[in-house]
Amino acid sequence: MDRRSFLLGTVFAAISARVAASNSIIPLWSEPPPGGGGPSGSLQKSDRGAVSNIVVPNVEVFMPGQANGASVLIAAGGGYKRIELEQEAYPTARWLTARGITAFVLTYRLPREGWSNGPFAPLQDAQRALRIMRAEASNRRLDPTRIGVLGFSAGGHLMGLAATRSAFASYQPVDAVDSQSARPDLAALIYPVITLKPPYDHTSARRSLVGTHPEAQASAQWSVETQVRSGCPPVFLVQAEDDPISDPANTLIMADACNRAGVPAELHRLPRGGHGFGMGKPAMPSAEWPAWWEAWLRNHGFL
Repeated sequence: MDRRSFLLGTVFAAISARVAASNSIIPLWSEPPPGGGGPSGSLQKSDRGAVSNIVVPNVEVFMPGQANGASVLIAAGGGYKRIELEQEAYPTARWLTARGITAFVLTYRLPREGWSNGPFAPLQDAQRALRIMRAEASNRRLDPTRIGVLGFSAGGHLMGLAATRSAFASYQPVDAVDSQSARPDLAALIYPVITLKPPYDHTSARRSLVGTHPEAQASAQWSVETQVRSGCPPVFLVQAEDDPISDPANTLIMADACNRAGVPAELHRLPRGGHGFGMGKPAMPSAEWPAWWEAWLRNHGFL
């Protein structure tokens, strides 16, 4: 058995509990990911269902009973140190499939787990996942012009980069899949980390991507708002005003960047809710945002 087969077998065994809830798991790369490196061993899962030690990045596909052709790539947060699949990604996948939208849950490489390409690794995985979604569209009866992204926290940062840097060649093409576009048709960013620049740079996402004492150029390069240009997809933003992790200024900064570039942006501010509320907490203001997103998705032809 070669190393690749061993790693795939290890990953599939580690996430076997998840397979029953999804239709398929697609490894993003047929060979080792761009640049190589990375951790060894098996996928690690915490008591709350967050994963780390990402050996083989992948997307899990959740097909609804009656698919309407739209699809959404989901990236959970975790400060680029872990991925909160159980708390954020899977509830979102269930919410989407209940409404006829096919969900793709992204398990992306974490930049501090030894990957040679460092901060480029998560973006490479996000771009590759979007290209796979388009390449698979006809086989799954999906519309390649209705592919969205949604990200929470650090996953919101990643999906923000995917939306604003879709034309950036983060890796060299490896096969025919990479002839597909990596541009999502819309983006939802929920309590996202947007800027890595001072004074809003006290996040795990910033430390994981560009280090503890980054140069100003690196902080700007990996900030989402600096990448917004005319032609970026429409953006939906949600954040609580008492968010203790991602400063509440983050969504204001993103909305302002979109407005200046002529990119449609819808911003919702919650009076309270903190950070990490996922699809909303019962009897809390955060319980309202999925209905706002549903209306926005309908307005953009996803429902």
